[in-house]
Amino acid sequence: MAFSRYEERSVFRNSRQLYRELFDERGVNFIRHYVTPEFRYPTPEEFTELDITYRSWRVGDRFWKIAEKNYGRPELWWVIAWFNKKPTEANVQIGEQILIPKPIERTLSMLGL
Repeated sequence: MAFSRYEERSVFRNSRQLYRELFDERGVNFIRHYVTPEFRYPTPEEFTELDITYRSWRVGDRFWKIAEKNYGRPELWWVIAWFNKKPTEANVQIGEQILIPKPIERTLSMLGL
């Protein structure tokens, strides 16, 4: 069961003037963008349906490494980042507790995937 944050996402042609210089550099009239999904955070009731593992962030940690260890799928790094409201590793401080939601199937279901 591979879930990508790009699965079943709409793609649109972006020809906005804002990107004109980029279009000219690439010799194109538009670029394709994924529509940004909007995930809602679990409700308190949904939160109780998950098994949460707590981990203290350490030097060298990466979301993809933690996803690989906990889900067997490094490409699910974004689930841990989203769940902790940390868009990148740069937003996590050494020693900070991060939450790893399990099971991954239930977590993804809450996202509508």
